[in-house]
Amino acid sequence: MKISLVTPAGAGSRSGNRTTADRWARFLRELGHEVLVEEAWGGGRTDLMIALHTRRSHPSISRYAAGHPEHPLIVVLTGTDLYRDIRFDQNAQDSLRLATRVVVLQEAGLAELEPRHRAKARVIYQSAEPIRPQPKAKTSFDVCVVGNLRAEKDPFRCALAARSLPSTSRVRITHAGKAQSEEFAGRAMALASAEPRYRWLGEVPRWRVRRLLSRAHLLVQSSVMEGGANAVAEALAAGVPVIASRIAGNVGMLGEDYPGYYPVGDERALALLLEQTETDAAFYRLLEARCAARRPLTLPEREREALGGLIEGVAGGLLNGQGRPPGGEVILTPWTKKRA
Repeated sequence: MKISLVTPAGAGSRSGNRTTADRWARFLRELGHEVLVEEAWGGGRTDLMIALHTRRSHPSISRYAAGHPEHPLIVVLTGTDLYRDIRFDQNAQDSLRLATRVVVLQEAGLAELEPRHRAKARVIYQSAEPIRPQPKAKTSFDVCVVGNLRAEKDPFRCALAARSLPSTSRVRITHAGKAQSEEFAGRAMALASAEPRYRWLGEVPRWRVRRLLSRAHLLVQSSVMEGGANAVAEALAAGVPVIASRIAGNVGMLGEDYPGYYPVGDERALALLLEQTETDAAFYRLLEARCAARRPLTLPEREREALGGLIEGVAGGLLNGQGRPPGGEVILTPWTKKRA
């Protein structure tokens, strides 16, 4: 099939949306499809469209739906989609209405959808290639923060938490991510200057992020809004435990009863968790075990299988002349099916 894969993140971007789009394009090509990745639909005739982001990709979604009403249209919901835009933005709501199928990136995302949209929803967990762990530093407890510097990521919470750590702590925080603005860059540099435990690398290539994770003791995922973080998938693939803000997007990745959550925006609680993880070997092993149990969700072959099954399903509808079906089968995980 010829597929248009639309993402608002441009070529070369290291944003989560572009990372997902590029990975999906590779999987779809491996499955024998012809894929064109575009920032906006160029008007070419394709068999179906996959669009990331309900609000920002709405112009492409609406034009494709109007021009090819008989063709399937898959809309993938990001964090800002799920936890903000679909509640208030008319364009985002219209994208949901026009979609043949809706994809969320972790199971808790289903709860954010109205029943009529949940009926056509699929859960596809994001994957990461396994990372071979490297020897950990013995003189420091290395913590990674991976994510661009923007408000939704609450990017400085870990650096702020470092100020509450005891003087005996060996925690060393390394933050990799592009600053969204000069203001964010300035704050990161100021924190790095004032807090010796914290360093900001700026934007780095993915191979370097994976190298950092291979040597890290811990990942901190501090977002206030997240659809299903690639950074968490990478950490699980590397066997690196995670401490995360207790938001739906993280709970959907790590599980409801995961012991490594802290309240959103609470650096004091985060500092206490960092200290416990560093000093309490039993607690650290518990986080390791819980993350290992979730690791199968992020296997590349599972994501590729789920994506291929999704395409086969909507392609069957196209061949049968169904156009945009109102609902149908709901895939709760890439390998477990349930009738709606």
